[in-house]
Amino acid sequence: MVRITDVARRAGVSPSTVSYALSGKRPISAETRRRVEAAVRELGYRPQSGAPAHGRSKVLAVASPLRAGVHLPAVMRVTQSVVTAARAYDHDVLLLTHEEGLTRVGESAPADALLVMDIGLHDPRLPLLRSLNRPCVLLGLPADPYGLTCVDLDYRAAGEACVHHLARLGHRTVALVGSPPEVHLRRTASAHRLVEGFTAAADHHGLASSVHPAESAPAAAHRIADRLLREHPALTAVVVHNAPLLEPLVTAFEQLGLRIPEDLSIMAVCPDDPATITSVTLPATELGTRAVELVMAQLHGTPVPEVTLLAPRLTERASTRRA
Repeated sequence: MVRITDVARRAGVSPSTVSYALSGKRPISAETRRRVEAAVRELGYRPQSGAPAHGRSKVLAVASPLRAGVHLPAVMRVTQSVVTAARAYDHDVLLLTHEEGLTRVGESAPADALLVMDIGLHDPRLPLLRSLNRPCVLLGLPADPYGLTCVDLDYRAAGEACVHHLARLGHRTVALVGSPPEVHLRRTASAHRLVEGFTAAADHHGLASSVHPAESAPAAAHRIADRLLREHPALTAVVVHNAPLLEPLVTAFEQLGLRIPEDLSIMAVCPDDPATITSVTLPATELGTRAVELVMAQLHGTPVPEVTLLAPRLTERASTRRA
């Protein structure tokens, strides 16, 4: 059996450096990471799975680090759907909220398979996930999904759908109030792909568009609304991808004298179905259920697609109207 010390010797680094390179829990230079990954491939190294010798543990591990900017209620809705779906397969769920939780599962925890959330475009956890000798499903789509199984809402299509709807209503200047700045700095895949779809569709329709990462604190809503109106006086529509900020932002615009939707149309990409807001809803139940179905198929040796994207569903309500 190839050990982590063998990989370290081949790569010319310490065993701890190999662990950090595979887990992403500490910064490693690109050159060192390449040497470690090359040694892993050459030696066929697989971290020990920790599965019981007598059979499956009947446990699925969900790695969902509680990072800055993460909207916890949305995470819990997806996690709840994972728990419900897992029970139908007679499996329990182990929730890992620490940054190092994935490394612990990869090395020793008794879990049959992994579900990994909050995926970055170039997520530092990907080398470890590719090296693990157990089924794994990502709830998110990295830039390079090669060798992985991924399921997510098609966020690019969601951004496009919002702009198509507003363009059809005759809006010419639109803005996206996005996820918190730290989410964008981490290059979280969902936030990046939504912005990508939003801006591409705005360019396609010839609309003036802008993107504004925003704090989630309700107290920031008035400041953001005021800045949007000052910087974009022709603004007639806003898309919100920041659930905690949605209602406070509507209130802030109204306090600044705007009528919704007569003066300003507002729509959202969010985990709930707001009663009066035109929205693309994050399909938490379907997302969690699909992830469990995919990982259980892997456990039974059934081939699964590399990428599964859920089509966005836009529901038109009273918060948008013709410009």
